[in-house]
Amino acid sequence: MSGRHLNQSTASAEPRVDPSRPPDPKERAIQAEKNPVKRFGKILGPGLITGASDDDPSGIGTYAQAGAQFGFATLWVTIVMLPMMTAVQYICAKIGLVSGKGLAGVLREHHPRLLLPAVLALIVANTLNAGADIGAIAAAINLLVPIPAVVFIVPVSLFIIALQVFGSYHLIETVFKWLALALLAYLAAALFARPDIVHVLMGTLIPTIRFDPKYIGILVALLGTTISPYLFFWQASQEVEEQISIGRRHLRHRQGASTFELKYALWDTIAGMVFSEVVAYFIILATGATLFVAGKTNITSATDAAEALRPIAGDAAALLLAIGLIGAGVLAVPVLTGSAAYGVSEAFGWKSGLDSKPGRAPQFYAVIVAATLVGMAINFLGINPITALVLSAVLNGLIAGPLLILVMLVSNDRKVLGERTNGRVLNVIGWITTGVMCIAAIGLIATMLLG
Repeated sequence: MSGRHLNQSTASAEPRVDPSRPPDPKERAIQAEKNPVKRFGKILGPGLITGASDDDPSGIGTYAQAGAQFGFATLWVTIVMLPMMTAVQYICAKIGLVSGKGLAGVLREHHPRLLLPAVLALIVANTLNAGADIGAIAAAINLLVPIPAVVFIVPVSLFIIALQVFGSYHLIETVFKWLALALLAYLAAALFARPDIVHVLMGTLIPTIRFDPKYIGILVALLGTTISPYLFFWQASQEVEEQISIGRRHLRHRQGASTFELKYALWDTIAGMVFSEVVAYFIILATGATLFVAGKTNITSATDAAEALRPIAGDAAALLLAIGLIGAGVLAVPVLTGSAAYGVSEAFGWKSGLDSKPGRAPQFYAVIVAATLVGMAINFLGINPITALVLSAVLNGLIAGPLLILVMLVSNDRKVLGERTNGRVLNVIGWITTGVMCIAAIGLIATMLLG
């Protein structure tokens, strides 16, 4: 997904930027690097982290459900979703890069009436999701260490808070990149499952369409857990953080983006989304080859899947699933609480940013701490984590479509992006995705009523 149709301005002159704008050392480092593998590694940043955080424990649970209940019949969905999520996340990255503001900051300026309801739903959904993910991390640790899961909930929560509050943006980005590697455990788990290659290829290349409420429900769930509102806010804000981290602290220094900056943001986003969908694909494959074949279809969470795998695929597969679950959770919870903090802070005009000290952005960090602590408390209040995830999915599903409409309007507004508005290909895929997510929201409501 590259070329002149992605951005109308690719063939035109570079947009004007402030002459006092600090140079980007990353750009120089990428251009100077001769080794293509190392050069690609230097490109990776917000896009990779966003893609990896998409495979959070709740998402992993959804993929495991899809494989356990329908075998390989939903593998094709991961292929279809890849261009959709890539287009949406690149648009969000571009909004952050060109405007110099996070998504909520842009919407506050151009669509303020619709922003507050979206941000309110975002913080409630993210907090519920974070709580369920904290519980999942503790449960996954329990699979490795025979100590009650509840013992790990507070230490895990405090570690995540400390990482965000006391760590620099560079440290956090580095930790997140390494945590992303834990998700590769799912590829290994799939190999231990010894899947039937012919059936895998059929499930991958031939779309299965069923008018069964449960099947439609899992398709809607896959869309909702993959194309989630918190990712829109996170990616745009992280592009801004990258700019601030290289000295572009004033808005005038961040406004405008070179063709080179947009190009490596696109490659970073593609890499992150491919990574995300590869992990999703192999989770479905692993559980489809084992749990579905064994008739163990009653899977409600990722930890259920890990426990059910042990007698079927062996301790190694269950161990790999647990390791991937821990890494995914520790990566995803800060993204969930952080994106909520970005949304709230930008909506009210508060200073925000993981590269800012807590004393300089108190409200931003207060939202992070509060969301994490409330999420932690959910695990002690007797609230069913599956119920919390369902409510989170409903809220995300309801706001994803309308929010994408706003994203598409903003990304085609020359007052916001100037020459960097969407090209033809990006618009086509973006609007198709928006339509699909609006239909998915209707499908979500319908399946809940029918279920």
